[in-house]
Amino acid sequence: MSEFFPRVVVTGLGAVTPVGGTTAETWASLLAGRSGIRALDEDWAQGLPVRMAGRVTTDLASLLSVPEYKRMDRCGQLALIAAREAWAQAGRPEADPERLAVVIGSGYGGLDTTLEQTRTLDGSGPRRVSPHTLTRIMTNAPAAWVSIDVGAKGGARTPVSACASGAEAISQAAGMIRAGAADVVIAGGVDSCINGLIISGFAQIRALSTRNEDPQSASRPFDRDRDGFVLAEGAGILVLEREDHARARGAEILGVVAGTAVTSDAVDIVAADPAMQRRVMEKAIADAGLSPRDIGLVHAHATSTPVGDRLEAEAITAVLGNQVPVTSTKSLTGHLLGGAGALGAVVMIQALRTRAFPGTRTLANPDEGIGLNIIPESVSGLTATAGIANAFGFGGHSTALVMTAD
Repeated sequence: MSEFFPRVVVTGLGAVTPVGGTTAETWASLLAGRSGIRALDEDWAQGLPVRMAGRVTTDLASLLSVPEYKRMDRCGQLALIAAREAWAQAGRPEADPERLAVVIGSGYGGLDTTLEQTRTLDGSGPRRVSPHTLTRIMTNAPAAWVSIDVGAKGGARTPVSACASGAEAISQAAGMIRAGAADVVIAGGVDSCINGLIISGFAQIRALSTRNEDPQSASRPFDRDRDGFVLAEGAGILVLEREDHARARGAEILGVVAGTAVTSDAVDIVAADPAMQRRVMEKAIADAGLSPRDIGLVHAHATSTPVGDRLEAEAITAVLGNQVPVTSTKSLTGHLLGGAGALGAVVMIQALRTRAFPGTRTLANPDEGIGLNIIPESVSGLTATAGIANAFGFGGHSTALVMTAD
């Protein structure tokens, strides 16, 4: 990072995931290797080719007021709960409202509400459609709700870049602080769309695992027998702050967003370009003022698709070599879509500050063609001071985030 820009520090973390209702619960589950992937027992799922997912089991209604719960899509509920956790850990920093912003990305927004209210319209007529429909289905609703909750008037932005949305939100937020446009930004990603349409769509392009008989072992990043990802839901949120602002108020600094990069492949709407995956990592490392040899950990995007994992492995090897420890926590959570990159950032900050790294627990038969130092079991006592988290999405969206310890 240039000496002319302020450092962007992390002062709060929030997470609501299939393995925990808070950051602490999520982190403990990841280190212990507890999976959040379960069979879908609902009637609507029984005729689908894939009948498993990573669901959040936290009672969201108990954490929100009745009006909040009724007025929000599940996507907004997850984001607000995670944001409140991160905001509380940050100490609810006092900031000029016009220098306090929110950037929360999502791939699909309130799609569950769209489908639900379409069924209501078709089955019961227009007078039965909820008056909250429009504000629930907006992809920008999570960012808007969080901005209202904390009184942020410096902007409420919503990057929509498929599975890179959450990571791109963090990149945008860091950029706002570095450019002097904000002092504090709540940033991250969320998605919640475990429904028949999304499952069927991904199944039709053979992107999902079909191991319905063994859900907890279905997501197998980098494994020789991987056959696709497992759909999941959840939110990851960080509070980012200009370093001098955080230190002036005595905040605990959890880590640093040292460098970021966003690129677009401009090749295909689905197929990834490994050259741009390499390039985005190189740019993020350079933006942090580091060299590849400084990177001690990698949280890979690695969704568990046969082609995607191989291409990312080639990119990681080209930039960092094959000795740096690599993991993908999607082995336990499934793929949070727009929330995935933000959760990867939460994991990396936690890894650097606790010196522990969750393993890719479903790695039974490493793919010999991958050639990376993939960590199958959680490790502790690490000495790494910098790590990179990748996020890639349909449309050729690529984002890399370089985190460092304070």
